[in-house]
Amino acid sequence: MAGSGEKSERDALLLEPIVEVSTSTSAPRRTRSRKLLYSCGAIYLLFHIFWAESFLHFLHGRWLDHTTESLEALCPQPEGIVPIKHKYIAEDLSGLYATEEFKQDAIKLLSGAVQIPTEVYDHMSPVGQDPRWLAFGPFHDYLAEKFPLIYSTLKVTKVNTYGNPFHVSCRSVSDQSKALLYEWIGSDSSLKPILLAAHQDVVPVDPLTVDKWVQPPYSGYFDGEYIWGRGASDDKGSLISIMIAIESLIAQGFKPSRTVVLSFGCDEEADGSNGAAKLAPEILKIYGEDAFAMLVDEGNGYSEKYGAIFAVPAIAEKGYLNAKIEVRSPGGHSSTPPEHTSIGVLASMLVQYESHPFKTTLERSAATYHTIQCFGAHGDLPRDVKKSIRRSLKSDRALREVQDYFFKVKEFKAQVGTTQAIDVITGGVKANVLPESASAIINHRIALDSSLAAVEERDTALVKSLAIHYNFSLNAFEEDIIGPEGPFDGSITLTDAFKMAFDPAPITPTDPEAQAYRILSGTIIATHEASDAYKTSGKPIYVAPGVSTGNTDTRFYWKLTKNIFRYNHKSYTSKWPDIHTINEAIRAGSYFELIKFWSNLIMNVDESDEI
Repeated sequence: MAGSGEKSERDALLLEPIVEVSTSTSAPRRTRSRKLLYSCGAIYLLFHIFWAESFLHFLHGRWLDHTTESLEALCPQPEGIVPIKHKYIAEDLSGLYATEEFKQDAIKLLSGAVQIPTEVYDHMSPVGQDPRWLAFGPFHDYLAEKFPLIYSTLKVTKVNTYGNPFHVSCRSVSDQSKALLYEWIGSDSSLKPILLAAHQDVVPVDPLTVDKWVQPPYSGYFDGEYIWGRGASDDKGSLISIMIAIESLIAQGFKPSRTVVLSFGCDEEADGSNGAAKLAPEILKIYGEDAFAMLVDEGNGYSEKYGAIFAVPAIAEKGYLNAKIEVRSPGGHSSTPPEHTSIGVLASMLVQYESHPFKTTLERSAATYHTIQCFGAHGDLPRDVKKSIRRSLKSDRALREVQDYFFKVKEFKAQVGTTQAIDVITGGVKANVLPESASAIINHRIALDSSLAAVEERDTALVKSLAIHYNFSLNAFEEDIIGPEGPFDGSITLTDAFKMAFDPAPITPTDPEAQAYRILSGTIIATHEASDAYKTSGKPIYVAPGVSTGNTDTRFYWKLTKNIFRYNHKSYTSKWPDIHTINEAIRAGSYFELIKFWSNLIMNVDESDEI
């Protein structure tokens, strides 16, 4: 480095007089001069070191504690929002919801819904061709029977019945319709409606695991604390709580100014193609683009983290791609094999994937960064971590410190970056027979700051180098990259395995001007402050925007509103697994809070003139 040599020479010249003075023949004077000059030299060196170090810190944005903004200011919390115009209805509902009779009725309603299996599977045939869709007829009948006020007050549309929507009266019949659309028409058409979503379907129960359940998976059994069964939490608990809230509002005489729309898909656990994918265009046809004030669908809940209670509504969700690599090469007898079989070539490619994960870096624009700011502002984190969070607003070094701390938790890292997981591998038919083909599926969840195109490009580049090495042709995502003219020793294709890839979701606004987020947050806070848990513990709840690493039906609704929230107001402190495994259950107390939350949200949104 050119500058460092000049600096060393300059320092040497400055220190040179010390050497000359130290050779003086006068002892007393020499001693005094030596002490004086040594002191001056030491002061100079200390100043030089201090100045250099401080300057470097300044360059990194760490000059003392330059960030004056408080941690709390990084994650402001609104006041709890309660209905004013509908104050008396809200008070009556609060009294009703506290009664033992209501609680028992609510438990029975969810229990009955769980007892109707509505399992969906991947790659089901269309309605009218696959008898497994018949399960939804009894469930629709159940809803019509148990919620008579809804079916006599709201407009109910069954969507995707043999491909066509039709309207039904309150007397529902068992048929092969699947998706459900409800419209509670408001008195003021100038107000944007609110859209509440849930799904009727559940993941299948593996017959081999039935004996491992504490309670039978479709019993809907209530043990005094939990309601058991497949769908109790995902997602019939949310669907039934929405229906109970609206049935109760109707019974109390509530008449909305703002239209309320319910959209209940039927195959969210598969790919949504028969449910939300059919509901979305129907809703779009009725209301138009960006017609809704907000959409709330299933998602994160609230739990205790870092010594505080945080509700984390997801304001975005990651993109999705199942990349399939298929390798083909000539077959034959294994006694005379080629240098590399199709399985061997595939294996080397999978090693390439495992050796080159996507680089994950925390950026200030990331939604997860704002989640972390809220944890720092209101959680009980180590002092140095809080300081790094505050400084990270301007300091890149502090931002890396924050990243290093939180990325120790794999869930945080997964929220930020694009992930890859080799989930499926197939190849070969018999020992002693060369495999003519081998394939694998790599599941990607695409980061919010990336895109489907970027991931496809990266995967192509990763595979291309090995295709060249093995002299294989390559077609990636329907584009010839190498070949097809040969000669080649084999072929590689890279495709979207199930034709259901999509980009990351748009990010819902959460800035100070974002009124939809403010109303949602205020409703969460007010509902919590009225809960028995708060009255017992006195612990407040804080709302932090988050990211969903999974995907929901909301991906079909992007055109309807910019305010999409993935949130269920229920506690995730259960001792039992929540979803997609044995012993699915929901705590009755959380279920009751869901009912209160939906009631409050509908009234709060109805009263707002800001969205």
